[in-house]
Amino acid sequence: MLRRMKKASEEKNGSNAPLPEVAVEGRLTRRPVRVIAITSGKGGVGKTNVATNLAYHLSQMRKKTLILDADMGLANIDVILGIAPKYNLYHVLRGEKALADVIVDGPGGMKILPATSGIPEMAELSRGEKLALIDELDGLGSDLDFMLIDTAAGIAGNVIYFNVAAREIIVVVSPEPTSITDAYALIKILYNNHGEKRFMLLVNMAKNSNEAREVFLKVSNATSHFLNLSIEYLGYVLEDVRVTEAVRQQKALAEIYPDARASKCLQSIARKLCRLQPEFCESGSLKFFWKSIVDKGRG
Repeated sequence: MLRRMKKASEEKNGSNAPLPEVAVEGRLTRRPVRVIAITSGKGGVGKTNVATNLAYHLSQMRKKTLILDADMGLANIDVILGIAPKYNLYHVLRGEKALADVIVDGPGGMKILPATSGIPEMAELSRGEKLALIDELDGLGSDLDFMLIDTAAGIAGNVIYFNVAAREIIVVVSPEPTSITDAYALIKILYNNHGEKRFMLLVNMAKNSNEAREVFLKVSNATSHFLNLSIEYLGYVLEDVRVTEAVRQQKALAEIYPDARASKCLQSIARKLCRLQPEFCESGSLKFFWKSIVDKGRG
């Protein structure tokens, strides 16, 4: 199955295409891709909206951006954006389609790798399926600046896999007490069980900047006191009725309401992400990301 998928992908994309290169310690290597997991401790905090609109803004900033719908059991990026992909990740894993046949164009120039809904076996990928993903997705790295991973909420197996494998982690939290508690629980598991030490916190649906700062301090004080871990404040998105209106219209908020206050907040966060420049290392590569997905599933 892996050979069929790889051959089909090469025929579609061209296996001899030159790779963008950067200088690292006097040698040329493939340009690193910013692999960022966007996650949350509980559902209902607007994580998928955040991920989708960040992808839109990054694409508008001429950053080649792919968003992976990693909620394998209950995918919904396609629903939010009103698109109906004919094929999805399920068809790739079954060897029926190459990755290039599955990726679809989204608004603003973003690319979308759709997952699937309502198929129980997709909720927990096997090691063989993860190997298939490596084979297919590593070829994308030559043409990407950002890969955003919209994980499922909570602490299930796939959520942990994607967070651990990503180079950077954005934890989305709302002012609700349960969201704050669950965000801390997710960070605690990733830190204690998997050695993750860098987290960026994004406060969504805040009434104002002061409320957002209070939410950040609650999570930050808990991680500092109980885990001896400092987390970074990425920013906040204001509560905005136009977010709900955009969802009803099945459009990206940033596309139809670019001047909405929530959209401006997300644009500011996208700019901040562009300014951040993590040091290049092997763990920043797309190939390392997907190999990590497999390695963490062993045993």
